[in-house]
Amino acid sequence: MPLPSSKLIVLTCRAGVASLALGAALLATAAPAPVTAQGLPDFTELVEKVGPAVVNIRTTERVRSPRGAPGSDMDEDMREFLRRFGVPLPGRPNPRGPQPPGDAEPQQHGVASGFILNADGYVMTNAHVVEGADEVVVTLADKREFKAKVVGSDKRSDVALVKIEATGLPTVRIGDVARLKVGEWVIAIGSPFGFENTVTAGIVSAKSRDTGELLPLIQTDVAINPGNSGGPLINMRGEVVGINSQIYGSGTYMGISFAIPIDEATRVSEQLRANGRVTRGRIGVVIDRVTREVAESIGLGKPTGALVRTVEAGGPAEKAGVEAGDIITKVDGHVVDSSVELPRVIGNIKPSIKAVLLVFRRGSYRELPVVVAELETERTVARRQGDGASKPSAPISSLGLAVADLSDAQKQAAKIKNGVRVESVEGMALRAGMAVGDIIVTIDNAEVTTGKQFDAAVAKLDKAKPVTLLVRRGDAATFIILRPTR
Repeated sequence: MPLPSSKLIVLTCRAGVASLALGAALLATAAPAPVTAQGLPDFTELVEKVGPAVVNIRTTERVRSPRGAPGSDMDEDMREFLRRFGVPLPGRPNPRGPQPPGDAEPQQHGVASGFILNADGYVMTNAHVVEGADEVVVTLADKREFKAKVVGSDKRSDVALVKIEATGLPTVRIGDVARLKVGEWVIAIGSPFGFENTVTAGIVSAKSRDTGELLPLIQTDVAINPGNSGGPLINMRGEVVGINSQIYGSGTYMGISFAIPIDEATRVSEQLRANGRVTRGRIGVVIDRVTREVAESIGLGKPTGALVRTVEAGGPAEKAGVEAGDIITKVDGHVVDSSVELPRVIGNIKPSIKAVLLVFRRGSYRELPVVVAELETERTVARRQGDGASKPSAPISSLGLAVADLSDAQKQAAKIKNGVRVESVEGMALRAGMAVGDIIVTIDNAEVTTGKQFDAAVAKLDKAKPVTLLVRRGDAATFIILRPTR
């Protein structure tokens, strides 16, 4: 039976007082040196310092759906929790406030957070907080309320800037995200579930977390819930290092939350204040990640850069000579570590500026100058179909492929100079995902010109080693590795 951890029980033999004295001496000698206790950090000064610059934001949107429809999918336990604390439910009036007349149109209320950037009334929050709002009300820590005007919002970064008519306001200090360290203590101040001036604390769990968003996010374990959106993430120096924006899970805190880095958000807010909108660069490519297998098989070495799958017709990249299957590894000397980084790098380049792309193609590097265009709305590159099948030039090869030459019209439609069309697939090619209609552009980095040349190249391959094909399917390009069975 284990001994109670809260007590130290010493068992000795009955050998007299001398034995007891000796045992006590030994215990005194063996006892470890006391460890100085390190208490948790005290956040009170931070809250007193930053708290006055954190605001509550309420939004109102006219609801055109039937009464009670908004928020009808909310978990009933959550609805009961909100009712008990008097928090207005979506699409329903506040039971503690004045009731609208029976024929009044119901309104949807949203509660969020923000923080004051300038003493003259500029407030930063999330774009999703003000999206679709007919009215925005900002409540200061001293309970003063102001109707706010939305200066601008940017959905891609989820940053918005609103303005209230006031002066001499308390403001936050902007921190340096580069100095932020994983494991560092941070706090959040906001209005979760409508409870204003709520403080939560935790640590930075990761930096530059790729979540598929335009910006790399700061991951923390700070408790963030609905209503915290738009509030500040604050370091131990009392500086704002991020905007609390997202949580991981189904809508309530599950131990992981994300914040927009404040340096990126500040760049966005400056453009919103100056122009009411954000301009970003684009070059007109659809990209994919580079896998380790592909990188090793084509001689790139490590999986880095962005694989170009399609090139927009008439776009900046096409004019610069970028081809599907290229791997963009640098932009103006800036290393592109992964595919998610390329849109961020290009997006930070002003339209009409010329940038130099370093591209890996056919086993070697080349520089391609490109004039960056402006990113406006989401674009979808139209997919083109081939103009008919032709006859196979040869029987099925050892790779499980039969191919045919491309006509001039097919090359023009696919916007390629050379390649062969797959007419039949079986064996290892079928297992690798090849399909009839695919166009093979290269075989182990060597350009494919005709069916006869392709068959000759296949005949020289080591049958025991994998072979890497650059394949076009519609407008998209990808690398496919064929592996012989053992």
